Amino acid sequence: MGKDHTSRIKSIRVDQPSKRSANPVGDKAASPSSMPSRASDANARRPSRAGRAATTYPSAFDLLDYQRDVLERTILFFDTMRRRANAMLEHEQAGLPPLLNFKHELILDARTFEQPVNYSLLRITDVGDDCWEACVDPAKPPVIVIDPRAGHGPGIGGFKRDSEVGIALHTGYPVYFVVFYPEPCPGQTLTDVLAALRRFVEAVAARHGGCAPILYGNCQAGWAAAMLAAHCDGLTGPIVLNGSPLSYWAGEPGVNPMRIAAGFVGGVWLTHFLSDLNEDRFDGAWLVQSFESLKPGNAIWDKYANLFTRIDTEQARFLDFERWWGGFYRLSGEEMVAIIENLFVGNRLEQGKVRVDEHCVADLKKIRSPLVIFASYGDNITPPHQALGWLPAIYATTDELRSAGQRVVYLTNPHVGHLGIFVSASVARFEHRAILENLDDIEALVPGLYEMKIDNPTGDPDCERHQYVVRFEPRRIEDIQFAYASRGFERVRDISEMNENIYRAFVSPWVCAMANPWMSDALKWLHPMRANRYVFSERILPWMGVFEVLADAVSSSRHPLPDEHPLLAQERRQIEEISALWETVRRIRDAALERAFEIVFGDQDARK
Repeated sequence: MGKDHTSRIKSIRVDQPSKRSANPVGDKAASPSSMPSRASDANARRPSRAGRAATTYPSAFDLLDYQRDVLERTILFFDTMRRRANAMLEHEQAGLPPLLNFKHELILDARTFEQPVNYSLLRITDVGDDCWEACVDPAKPPVIVIDPRAGHGPGIGGFKRDSEVGIALHTGYPVYFVVFYPEPCPGQTLTDVLAALRRFVEAVAARHGGCAPILYGNCQAGWAAAMLAAHCDGLTGPIVLNGSPLSYWAGEPGVNPMRIAAGFVGGVWLTHFLSDLNEDRFDGAWLVQSFESLKPGNAIWDKYANLFTRIDTEQARFLDFERWWGGFYRLSGEEMVAIIENLFVGNRLEQGKVRVDEHCVADLKKIRSPLVIFASYGDNITPPHQALGWLPAIYATTDELRSAGQRVVYLTNPHVGHLGIFVSASVARFEHRAILENLDDIEALVPGLYEMKIDNPTGDPDCERHQYVVRFEPRRIEDIQFAYASRGFERVRDISEMNENIYRAFVSPWVCAMANPWMSDALKWLHPMRANRYVFSERILPWMGVFEVLADAVSSSRHPLPDEHPLLAQERRQIEEISALWETVRRIRDAALERAFEIVFGDQDARK
C-alpha cells in the first residue's frame, strides 16, 4: 500500500503526538519517554565556551559511589525477578483468582447454566472502607464492567482503586463486574458466551427495577458488548467501548502490524492446531506473546531497564502489574477459532455476517443504545482506525446515522497506550469520570456523530465537576477516512478458509488423537512467556534464594544516588540509546512486513 493508502482521518481526529509511547501500559513511569530526551542530553553535553572551564567530571569518589549503587540495584533487581517468579507460581497454585481490588459477592455463575461457560457475574460491595449502600445512588442506572478475555485473567478494570470500577463507584453508580475462570467449559462456544452475557444483563436490570444497565466493554469485551447490544435491542443502556476493535482490517501501515499477521501464517489453521494440541483449549500465553512482539524493545529492554534505573520507586508497581500480566488463562478452541475466523481474519462483524445463534446474525446497525467510543493514538493494538473505521462501513452518510436514531460519541487520547486506557490512574480519574458524569447529556443528544471535547484549565485530573467543561462537537461520517487495500485482506481470508478446511478434514483428527494431558501440561510450562518468569524462582534455581538475604541487607542501608549524579545521567543516556535502537529495529521489521504483505497479497488497483 503506497502513500495514497495510508490510513488516516481527515476532519475527525486530534493532533497526534510526535513520538508514540513505547510502553503498552501507557504508564509514564515505565516509558522511555520519562527519561531525558536525546535533545536535552545533547544540549547538556555541549556547555558554552564560558562554562567549559567550569565543567565538572566524575571524581574517583563519584565512581566508587556509582559502583556501589549499581551493585545494590543489581541485587534488588534480581530479588524483584525472584519475587515476580514466586508470585506467578503462587497465583497458579491458588487457581489464578481474579485480581479485583474490591470486595464483591457472586450473583450468577454461568458454569451452572444449561449451556455452561466459564463466566460469572459479581456485585461490587464496598467503596474503600465504606459499604456499598452508603456510597451508591440507587436512582442511578447500574454499570456492568466486562473485562477483556484476551489471554490474561480478569481484574484489569478494577485492578486498583483509581480504575473504571473505582471511578464508577466514586460517582455513585452501582457496579457489577463480569469475570471468567482459567479453564473454559467443555464445548464452550462464542454463542454460549453471548447467551450468558445476555442473562447477566437481564439479571442486573431485574435487580434495579428494569433499568437498562450501562455496559463498559474493555478491548475484546467491547466487541462482545457491541454484539450483545445488536442482538438485544433495548436491553442495554449506553455502551462505552474502550480500546475496542470493530474494524479489523483498518490500521496505519508500518504502525499496526497485527492486522496483517494472519497473512504470514496462513490464517486460522494455526490457532486450530495449537488448540488441538492442548485438548481443544487455546493457551492465552500465545496471545500475550503476540502483544509483546508488537513492541519487542519494551518487552525485552525498556521495562527492565526502567526497573533497574528506578528500583527504589518502581519495584511495587512492577510486581503488581506483572502479577496480572503473567497470569495466563485458556480459551475454548472452538470459541477461539470462531473469534479469529470471523473477526480478525474475516472482518465479518462490520459486514453483519457474524452469527450469534441459529436465528440471527450480529448487525451493528441494529444497535440503538448510545455508543461512547474511547480510543488513543498511542494504542498500537487497537488504534482509532479499528475503533472508528466500522462507522462508514455501517452508515454510508451522516443522514443515514441520524435517520437510524443512533448517537455515537467518540473521545480520543493523544498518547496513552492500549492498557493505559483501562489501567492509567489519570485516565480513570479524568476521562472515565467525565464520561460517566456526562452520560445524561449524551443520551439527550440529537441523533448523529459527535466528538467529545474536554477542557480542563486546571490540568488536575481530580478537579471538581464545575472546573472542567465538556463539549459535544458534531462530526460527519463522510469525514472518517481509513483507506486500506481491502482486496489484499480478502485474499488472506480466502486462503485462511481453504487452509482451515484442509486442516479440519485431514490433519485435525490425527492431532486430536495424539493430544493428551501430559502433552498439554508440558506445552503450558515450557511456553517461553511462563518459563522466562518462573525460572528466577528459588524453586527452580536454588541459588536465587541468596538474593532475598542480600536484598534485605541492602534495603536496610540503601543510599541511592541523586538524580543529578553525572554517571547516573550517563547511564540513562545509554539506556535511551539502546531503546532507540530497538525502536529502529521494530520500524524496519514492520516496514518489511508491510512491504511483503503488499507484494504477496496487495491490491494492484489500489497501488495505481
